[in-house]
Amino acid sequence: MNFSTVISKSFRTDILIIGSGSAGATAAIAASNGRYKVTLVERYGFPGGTSTQMLDTFYGFFTPSESPRKIVGGIPDKIVNELDRSGNIFLRPNTYGAGTGVNYNPEKLKLVWEQLLIKSGIQLLYHSTLVGVESTGETSTCIFFNKGTGFFSITANRVIDASGDADYCHLADIPFERAGEKESAQSMTTTFRMANVEQQEYESAGGKRMLKEKMAEAYEKGTYALPRKEGSAHEMCQPKCISTVAVKVVDLDPLDVEGITKAEIEGRRQAFIFEDFFRAEIAGYKNSKIIGLSHQIGVRETRRVFGEYRLTKEDCISAKTFEDQIFLCGAPIEDHRKSDEGESETFWQYVPNGGAYGVPYGTIVPKESLNTWVVGRCFSATHDAHASCRSMAQTMSMGQAAGLAAIISMDTDQNAKNIDINKLQDSLIQIGAILRMPEKVADTSRYGWKNN
Repeated sequence: MNFSTVISKSFRTDILIIGSGSAGATAAIAASNGRYKVTLVERYGFPGGTSTQMLDTFYGFFTPSESPRKIVGGIPDKIVNELDRSGNIFLRPNTYGAGTGVNYNPEKLKLVWEQLLIKSGIQLLYHSTLVGVESTGETSTCIFFNKGTGFFSITANRVIDASGDADYCHLADIPFERAGEKESAQSMTTTFRMANVEQQEYESAGGKRMLKEKMAEAYEKGTYALPRKEGSAHEMCQPKCISTVAVKVVDLDPLDVEGITKAEIEGRRQAFIFEDFFRAEIAGYKNSKIIGLSHQIGVRETRRVFGEYRLTKEDCISAKTFEDQIFLCGAPIEDHRKSDEGESETFWQYVPNGGAYGVPYGTIVPKESLNTWVVGRCFSATHDAHASCRSMAQTMSMGQAAGLAAIISMDTDQNAKNIDINKLQDSLIQIGAILRMPEKVADTSRYGWKNN
């Protein structure tokens, strides 16, 4: 399509970030040092992506072990500290195997992300969807659609694709692998929240153990049409409220218009089956009700871009380190998948000895582009490695590395592949990022958050 005849507005920027999820918002903040114009474009009317649309817990800050280490720092700490100052977080113990989680109020997080973005001087554009890319030499012109403005363009020197679905890379003909082509793609989840839960009654009746037993019984007997035998329900910052990861939708393509429509319908249907189940079968839930569903169904993987390096399962499980690593991950492989027997369950595999692996710079640099970085769940990894390295503390870490890399690229007039890695690592360390496994055990016993 020739967009030139229908463009209503044109913008120019130095660094363009597409998608303001945890990766994109962090990338924008990292890139905003005052020397370059930074533009962040988001298809919804608020920032945060999965962190505000679907979930209420950051995982990945800590290794999941009896002696946890805090392995993520920098701008992610800023986000958590802002939430802590307003009394909107607490630390969740390692109850589901992914390590200590940082629980937060997702509505407050929308404001925290937004205020930090505005304070950083970033041009922020909401309700705008990427529909086209035209590359000319060292610049890229991206075409967006807004229902009021119509089509508009942004020409940028550097682009960070934080769209989740690798929309920019797809439209710019940058190679990627589509989830489901080799292994089954991870399932989708509509999260839901319930109010008026008597948490003490729930815990006295057995808590998580009781929930697991009741779900398995209902699934096996068919008394409720549950999609799985196990799921999670945990306390929120809001009193007497819980949040879930229980719905499981499989065998539908989130990149197909009919597939994603069916998935949204199925996710909502399952959520209210769970409401009936919780109210009738789970202690403490008798008078509870669903008060909200995720903004859209949660999609774990779609496109994974082929980068200069591709993170593998072996890298994760061997706790491999790299000379050019830009952050750490200790999260287990957590593969929400459909088993051969037709049952939707979750596969777990841990980094040995509570360790962590390094993630190299090449995983966020697409192979066939010079001015692009890719961050978030569309970064360069195999299916298994992706199932480990998609926690939000890690996607924020990707974002801050890409934002700083874009600055160095602009400062030195070098492309994404040729920047000085030592300089990037020094810049990361200066803002508090953690690139090597710390010796000190993290204090996760308190509700307040402080840098360790």
